[in-house]
Amino acid sequence: MPQNLLDFDLEGLTAWFGELGEKPFRARQVFHWVHQAGVADFVQMTDIAKSLREKLQQRAVVAVPAINYAHTSADGTRKWLFDVGVANGIETVFIPEEDRGTLCVSSQVGCALECTFCSTGRQGFNRNLTVAEIIGQLWVAQHSLKTEPNRTTGEMAERPVSNVVMMGMGEPLANFENVVTALGVMLDDHAYGLSRRRVTVSTSGLVPAMDRLAERCPVALAVSLHAPNDALRDRIVPINRKYPLRELMAACRRYLVHAPRDFITFEYVMLAGVNDQPEHARQLIELTRDVPCKFNLIPFNPFPDSGYEKPRMESMRVFREILQDAGYVVTTRKTRGDDIDAACGQLAGKVADRSGRVMKRMHKEAA
Repeated sequence: MPQNLLDFDLEGLTAWFGELGEKPFRARQVFHWVHQAGVADFVQMTDIAKSLREKLQQRAVVAVPAINYAHTSADGTRKWLFDVGVANGIETVFIPEEDRGTLCVSSQVGCALECTFCSTGRQGFNRNLTVAEIIGQLWVAQHSLKTEPNRTTGEMAERPVSNVVMMGMGEPLANFENVVTALGVMLDDHAYGLSRRRVTVSTSGLVPAMDRLAERCPVALAVSLHAPNDALRDRIVPINRKYPLRELMAACRRYLVHAPRDFITFEYVMLAGVNDQPEHARQLIELTRDVPCKFNLIPFNPFPDSGYEKPRMESMRVFREILQDAGYVVTTRKTRGDDIDAACGQLAGKVADRSGRVMKRMHKEAA
């Protein structure tokens, strides 16, 4: 089977070229063609020796996941559904802003963590994505969007994707090695050249993997918090039963020693009547007192049979003001792309569940 070159970072590609008897600079050339120029056909790599192009045609491919569909929201948000085989699909979302373009990238087919308010988690889990499937999402977005004018300025963007957030389907740190390799490609100046400050990994709180990320590839970190105490978080973010809040806060403090930003972003999906009351805001202040951080409040985006409701605007206002009065930087995430189910928590794709979680839940709900 041909080797998919999207599975390699530059170090890995250089080693593979060495096995072919090729010099390191040839690997850099091809890496540049693939990622910066977006070229998948070796014939078009015109400064590569013909003998090497022929060798690559026989032994390698540049293959991204097939696109099942691409939808564009009324607000310019773009969503792709990629086919990753055997009835599985992953979703990727691009959110254009006046000063940046953010790509929300998936790391797994489904998710095994079962956060109760997340539509991805309700579908169960199939497998981790490969490096090629992760970086392929960025490859498609970057090079397809280059051909489209900016909706605000009308100008063509050389690099339409300026920010990447690993906040799509799946828990990135549960697919650690593949995600870290893909992050290396995103950061590499021979590829996408993104700043560590503009690449964010989101985690629900896999503490040992947070420590490994700090050592291997420290990028901006977002923690999906969603509750201010263990009793509530145990219920809505089950991984908390393994890594409770005290351990999670300690891991956040350790991460900041290496992080490119001097704060952790705490993501907080607000669920009406569940975690959006003033006492919850005051508990958050106590919980995070020793962790430099900012809060990103996210109004829950309803999906069928979720069991949760969107919070009232007044509840969000009071909650936000309590945190701001205590000195915290607080943002409220805009709902983008909800007309194409591309908003936060709505990514579902298609998951052939191998975990058995969906069947267990259906039996439990029917009992």
